[in-house]
Amino acid sequence: MSAFEKTKIKRDMLEQDTVRQAVERSGHRSIMMSEADLLRSLDSILQKKSENRSIWIFGYGSLIWNPMLNFVTKQPARIHGYHRGFYCWSRINRGSPESPGLVLALDRGGSCRGLAYQLSPKSIEKELLILWRREMLGKVYVPTWVRAKTEEGYVDAITFVIDRSTLAYTGKLDEDRIVSIALGASGHYGSCSDYLIETAKSLRYEGIQDEKIFRLADKILTRKRHFSDANNEPTK
Repeated sequence: MSAFEKTKIKRDMLEQDTVRQAVERSGHRSIMMSEADLLRSLDSILQKKSENRSIWIFGYGSLIWNPMLNFVTKQPARIHGYHRGFYCWSRINRGSPESPGLVLALDRGGSCRGLAYQLSPKSIEKELLILWRREMLGKVYVPTWVRAKTEEGYVDAITFVIDRSTLAYTGKLDEDRIVSIALGASGHYGSCSDYLIETAKSLRYEGIQDEKIFRLADKILTRKRHFSDANNEPTK
C-alpha cells in the first residue's frame, strides 16, 4: 500500500470539503474553524505577500510525502527560527476529540529542513484553499511567511507554526509518550502511527536528517513487530 493510500485523505475530499462535513456530523463543530474564518485567515496571509513574488509553500511533515498540491517545482529548503516536532494535538486529522493523536508543527527556535513548493500563478486561489482546508480546519496553526533557503537562493514561503495559545499545543513530550499516543490514535486522515512512519521514510528519501523522528519511527515499528509476534500475526 502506498503512502498516499494510507493517509485515507485525498485531494477531492478537500475540494468538496467532506472532512468538515464528517466532523460536523459527529457533533464536534466547535473544534473546527468556520469556513468564513478560514477564508479570512487565507486573505490575511495573502495581504502580507510581497508584490510580484511567486508563492511558495514550505512543507516539513506530511506535505513532504503527500503534498496534494499542483505545483510548478519543488526544491529542498531550510528555514531558520523554527524547528519541527510533535507539538500539536490532533483531534481531527490523526486523532479524535476522545483520543487525540499528534501531528508535527513548527515551534520557535533552531532551524528546519523540508521542501519548498512553488505554486502556479494560474491556480494560486484554488491550491491555497485546498491547503487551508487541510491545515487550518482544526484551529491549531498560525500561517506564517518565512524566508526559505533553496539551492537557487532565498524564497518567501508560507508555512504553519503551532499556536501556543491554544489547547492544541502539547509542550515538550518525551519520546515514549509520543510513541504510546501514536500507536493508539486515528482520525479522518488515518492513523497517527502511519503518519509518523511515512514522515520518517520521506525524510530519509529526501536526504533530510532528523534523528528524533527516525528514533520514534523505529520504536513504533519495533512495538508493532512485538505485537504481531505476540499475536502470531505476519509482520508487514
